Amino acid sequence: MSDNLFDLILLPTWLVPVEPAGVVLTDHGLAIGNGRIARIAPRDELLALGACEVRELPGMLLAPGLINTHGHAAMSLFRGMADDLPLETWLHEHIWPAEKTWVDSDFVRDGTALAMAEQLKGGITCFSDMYFYPEVVTELVEATGMRAQITIPVLDFPVPGAPDVDEALLHGLPLFETLRNHPRIRMAFGPHAPYTVGDATMLRVRDLAAEFGAGVQMHVHETAGEVQAAVQASGERPLARLARLGMLGPHFQAVHMTQIDDSDIALLQASGAHVLHCPESNLKLASGFCPVEKLWQAGVNVAIGTDGAASNNDLDLLGETRTAALLAKAVAGSATALSAHNALRMATLNGARALGMGEDVGSLEEGKAADLVAFDLSGLAQQPLYDPVSQLIYASTRDCVRHAWVAGEQLLDDRRLLRQDEAALLAMSHVWQARLAGAQ
Repeated sequence: MSDNLFDLILLPTWLVPVEPAGVVLTDHGLAIGNGRIARIAPRDELLALGACEVRELPGMLLAPGLINTHGHAAMSLFRGMADDLPLETWLHEHIWPAEKTWVDSDFVRDGTALAMAEQLKGGITCFSDMYFYPEVVTELVEATGMRAQITIPVLDFPVPGAPDVDEALLHGLPLFETLRNHPRIRMAFGPHAPYTVGDATMLRVRDLAAEFGAGVQMHVHETAGEVQAAVQASGERPLARLARLGMLGPHFQAVHMTQIDDSDIALLQASGAHVLHCPESNLKLASGFCPVEKLWQAGVNVAIGTDGAASNNDLDLLGETRTAALLAKAVAGSATALSAHNALRMATLNGARALGMGEDVGSLEEGKAADLVAFDLSGLAQQPLYDPVSQLIYASTRDCVRHAWVAGEQLLDDRRLLRQDEAALLAMSHVWQARLAGAQ
């Protein structure tokens, strides 16, 4: 580091730490040392201390990297393949047959690489992946420098790469030990949904999660039909069943939760489980509306995910956050529901906490990992600018993402990917398009 105190000083027009809540700093900068946030202070104070590199970021808002808490990255290769269909038809008649035909380690490698590039260019520095061949995904995350939670797929029927639960765990469990101390990768369990995982498997996942101190992510209460079928079959709502089996807790990540009553909220409150809200996928599949403001007021941690590109169809978390903010107001019948600052918190710190990473990322605080994004708010569409966070959430698109760092390493520089070849990714996607389109 030579004689300088810091590796890098960033000097944006606005700095939004997220924690404390609602704060916007001007005439401040952020210093990075050894991959971590070493100092946040007035710019003159930082400049006096010195750094190996100083970067001015005029017209830019520096914020924590966005955290995409739920997705199926490799499904980017299925983008637009089966649109405008209800969930059951989409899943049973199109997606599952396509997965049976096409999904192998090469598919996962190529689709995930494409998804990671798209996410990074949209300001996502950390993502959670719930798909097959998790060992392939870990290799890609290691190579590209992003941060991720990667789940072991668990279903009570054959899936790509795992003919049964035993085989899925045989391949997946060694990753927990191999990556136990990895600075950017956390392993978790991904039982698909209550209707695809029986009690015996659920208990097995519960015990393994406790043994490894791991998170558990599951699609829960995604549609009214799912809940009704469970009640008719057993007299028990899916979330109540999970509670009875001991699945719920601060490690549990409930995806979607569009069908919620007071008993569900009580279970979420008591257990400390998290809700991962995927509004655009829910809207596109007409699955329902998660009552975000009601959960927020009840003290339940709500984060945001894009879901997969096959049901969204993009991996645009900034756009997802805008949709979440607008939808929360409509569902609550209140224009004050889910403010712009709270929406940004959902996309950053709430996401980090849901994935068990809140001590390390999700906010700009000294000592945390330097996962950062610089959003350019100097464009015509953001003028005049009174509240930079409001303009970011309500008036900006992911095209305003200029730079991104993970653990202090710059991975996106002036919208240019530094560890991935964008032209090669485009060429690869065209090859897959020709293969899949030719088979339809």
